[in-house]
Amino acid sequence: MREQLRVGVAGTGFIGRVHAHAVRSAGARLVAVAASTPESARRAAGELGADRAETDAAALAVAPDVDVVHICTPNDLHEPLAVAALEAGKHVVCEKPLALDAEGAARIQAAATAAGRVLAVPYVYRFHPTVRHARALVAAGDLGPLRLLHGSYQQDWLASADDSSWRVDPDIGGASRAFADIGSHWCDLVEFTSGHRIARVCALTTTVVPERSSTGGPAFSSAAGGDARRPVQTEDVALVLFETVEGAAGSVVVSQVSPGRKNRLWFELDGADGAVVFDQEQPERIEIGRREGRTVLFRDPATMAPDAARLATMPAGHAQGYQDCFNLFVGDAYAAIRGETPAGLPTGGDGVRSARIIDAVLASAKTRSWQEVIS
Repeated sequence: MREQLRVGVAGTGFIGRVHAHAVRSAGARLVAVAASTPESARRAAGELGADRAETDAAALAVAPDVDVVHICTPNDLHEPLAVAALEAGKHVVCEKPLALDAEGAARIQAAATAAGRVLAVPYVYRFHPTVRHARALVAAGDLGPLRLLHGSYQQDWLASADDSSWRVDPDIGGASRAFADIGSHWCDLVEFTSGHRIARVCALTTTVVPERSSTGGPAFSSAAGGDARRPVQTEDVALVLFETVEGAAGSVVVSQVSPGRKNRLWFELDGADGAVVFDQEQPERIEIGRREGRTVLFRDPATMAPDAARLATMPAGHAQGYQDCFNLFVGDAYAAIRGETPAGLPTGGDGVRSARIIDAVLASAKTRSWQEVIS
């Protein structure tokens, strides 16, 4: 392994640029980027400081001077690019959902296992120090046995019929949109923090905006506009009841049409002796609930659990945010490539797990019945 990892990033939209910044933060060399067109790739290479613009994502995936491939393309390209990169001996960081369905995700994981390469999936909210502290409280039994896991993940960037994106197209984004895109984050984070695993689900999905602009825009951009409309086949909202293997009950509300909610991933874990609350829009704090009242714990490496303090790269009162989480995630992924075993790194197995939950939610919504989540 070369001392400095050589990295290629496929996809240069919002999330690709987040990855590129994290690559540089981790001390790796950004060798190449690929985008939807050669022109946009050349522009992104200049803006992101890449050595070159690659002709297309498929070429980048197998480029001989790349050690690690970051896949930040639309979802339908994840599986072919990831498998090609892994079979070419590359390590892979692949955006979620890992594939369009659980079978595709399992094929990617199998390719990583066969190649003996690291496959990391950016469930980056795990890298908020406050989340790690909440996890430590649960693991230590400070809250008692958990009884109820509940919360929501709400956004508003698709609230209008003028708002659209490639994610709306099931051929590109997959059969699930809101739940696969953001509900998967919530489930991963709550399973990770609580130590519980979702055993079965009962779901309702609904499309509240039946037609959208046929002019897709970048994720989280303002309304794309345009007079032409296309029917929407993916959900705007998902409501999910669940039970865990460990015996807790749970629920989550997922929405991309909630005005005023920009990126509100919120959860509460209620135990016999206490509760903990996390809100991603206020990530520098968690709330601890007791019968006698609620207290607020701020991110402070001097007072947090060791795994949380490890991720607190700034002194207390100096805010860390989303890009910091991504930097920490990529740093840990590269540490795994170097042979280390960083705690809490989301890998291909977590991507497969998430895909199985998504499939169970879709099956439940279709049949209006409880569905088991395949282990």
